[in-house]
Amino acid sequence: MPQAEAGPRTLAVVRQEETLGAAADLDFALDLLQRVKAGTVGPTLRLYRPEPTVAFGQRDTHLPGFDAAVQACRDLGFEPLVRKAGGRAAAYHQGTLVIDHIEPHADAIAGAKGRFSLFGELLAGALRDAGVDAGVGEIPGEYCPGEFSVHGSGPQDPGRRIKLVGTAQRVVAGGWLFSSVIVVENSAPIRAVLEASYAALGLAWDPTTAGAADDLVPGLDVDAVEAAVIAAYGRYAALSRAEFSSLRQVYS
Repeated sequence: MPQAEAGPRTLAVVRQEETLGAAADLDFALDLLQRVKAGTVGPTLRLYRPEPTVAFGQRDTHLPGFDAAVQACRDLGFEPLVRKAGGRAAAYHQGTLVIDHIEPHADAIAGAKGRFSLFGELLAGALRDAGVDAGVGEIPGEYCPGEFSVHGSGPQDPGRRIKLVGTAQRVVAGGWLFSSVIVVENSAPIRAVLEASYAALGLAWDPTTAGAADDLVPGLDVDAVEAAVIAAYGRYAALSRAEFSSLRQVYS
């Protein structure tokens, strides 16, 4: 079983310039997890801007309104998919930043909850560096609720909090994949597809909790948030750069 690297922690930062397609992007992360676990790829931080997607949780598929929710997503231009990790439906598009962080670890399960806390705080710190008043913790009524969601509030209405980052984790014997989605720009389509899909599923939530970082800091864009995220990860590990093409060459 592969061991976590001894000595200083290192991460290869891979910026994926073009989507592979909604389903293929999710599958590629799982393939990376297996390759990092096997030692054929080193610890990796993959960043990309996805196609419009609604990623349903496994529990969503058992609800009587699931087929209607899937159709609602398609009607609004979002690809409906079912992810391996838990949680409820989450939506993203090219105004969001997806971060797949994969590392080998001999006892990946033992540290699972600690990773949610660690990387939730790391991403909240990155958003604060980008000018967003961000913190960690579930908002009452949020979509895909989680104890370690990252939320933000704005100077005009500090009492209103919106969910900005959702996180999920996939753990296997010998490695882990920690995926984060930061909603940066253009929140209206995300809110609309969540309203439609959650209504079909019969799940109660508060649509005012859905938003984007640029709702709070006008003009903030994905490039600025990506730079802040990479800088924050630079305090977690020694970073190197790698080309996405080098990962795709051995992708099957």
